[in-house]
Amino acid sequence: MNFDETFLNKLSKAKKIVFFTGAGISAESGIPTFRGKDGIWNKLKPEELANFNAFMRNPKMVWEWYNHRKKIIHDSKPNAGHFAIADMQDLFDEVTVVTQNIDNLHRRAGSKNIFELHGNIERNYCVRCKTFYNGELDFSDGVPKCNCGGLIRPDVVWFGEYLPEDQFEGGENSAVNSDIFFVVGTSAVVYPAAGLVHSAKRAGSYIVEVNIEETEISVMCDKSFYGEAGKVLPEIVKALKNKIIK
Repeated sequence: MNFDETFLNKLSKAKKIVFFTGAGISAESGIPTFRGKDGIWNKLKPEELANFNAFMRNPKMVWEWYNHRKKIIHDSKPNAGHFAIADMQDLFDEVTVVTQNIDNLHRRAGSKNIFELHGNIERNYCVRCKTFYNGELDFSDGVPKCNCGGLIRPDVVWFGEYLPEDQFEGGENSAVNSDIFFVVGTSAVVYPAAGLVHSAKRAGSYIVEVNIEETEISVMCDKSFYGEAGKVLPEIVKALKNKIIK
């Protein structure tokens, strides 16, 4: 893959890089997307599973679905795209991942500075006292409960819920202070998360898109690469290393 000198010069001079990632990069690890033609939402109604009222009405059904998803994620591994992002940490002063994904694959690949806008499926907490339960839960007696008697739920953002304030603010601060803002594996149409692209653009960041096809945000990107993140991002790392050596 060939990259023009303008792009490589921008990269080589950059100090702060942000990767804004979505379901597309996880799909390359075998995790189904939600909105694609083979997505999970086409098989199950989200309003029956991913909202607080549905959980309180039928926590057993919701947990069965999330345990199914947890198994898929547990059996999946970070792909070359995740590892390339982690490798960037050796090439820039600051690399931040702002992800819409809940699968923890960025952390497993070695990325350290991560903001999780939609939570993390490997964490859980009590709906009553907010105590966190990060280990394996015991389902032998049905839906697990906290010591206070409250139901334990996955630590993911459901429909109708706000994004975690600290995670969103951290992601937004990183976006507006970035030199280059990569949009990877997301069509960036779900708000408020998608607003981070506009925040970065307004602040003067150089916007780079890596998606398998053109998206609604392609017109506002300074550079677009159409292909799988697991193929494009390692090539960018390779080209950047060669540029630095020269």
